[in-house]
Amino acid sequence: MRVVNLTLSTREVGARTVIAVGGEIDVYTAPKLRDTITELVAGGTYHLVVDMEAVEFLDSTGLGVLVGGLKKVRAHDGSLELVCNADRLLKIFKITGLAKVFVIHSSADAALA
Repeated sequence: MRVVNLTLSTREVGARTVIAVGGEIDVYTAPKLRDTITELVAGGTYHLVVDMEAVEFLDSTGLGVLVGGLKKVRAHDGSLELVCNADRLLKIFKITGLAKVFVIHSSADAALA
């Protein structure tokens, strides 16, 4: 039995909602993040910042959830920006070409400025 190592918390900052994610975003835990994004969008929240500063691991399933989230908010003229400063994660975004798709900030403060 695998231990699901993912923490999620949300907070409102002005007109945006920050989703702080910690641990691993993989095939086991990504549905939890997808559900959180889906619930926020369904509730009328279209400007999201996904804070990945505490994320240790991200796989293709996690990337798919982030892309799906971006499509959901864009359907409402919204935005989904990322906070990521770990080189190993930034490398994944660069290799996949998603660094050009997402606005990626080095800190939550920068994302909310």
